[in-house]
Amino acid sequence: MGNLTDDMTRLRGEVDALRGARGALMQDLTRGARDLATTVAAMRADFTAAHTAMVKKTGKARTSYVVKIKRQVGRMRKENALDLAGASQVWFGKAK
Repeated sequence: MGNLTDDMTRLRGEVDALRGARGALMQDLTRGARDLATTVAAMRADFTAAHTAMVKKTGKARTSYVVKIKRQVGRMRKENALDLAGASQVWFGKAK
């Protein structure tokens, strides 16, 4: 009976040790998840700040680019209309 009692005592000690290790693991996982959430929140805030700075920095350049493109497209449309009008005059003669 001594061996059985010793084995049961040893097993009980192992169960307690494993339970403690599992509790520590769960605490570590919880702490890690909390730290990760904090890190991600800080990273997102940094991305937002960088994006805001980029918008301020490149806003005028984008606006001038769009104005330039609009001018170019307007000029091309006018040239195309004049070209079509000239072709129409050649094919159909001058209309009054």
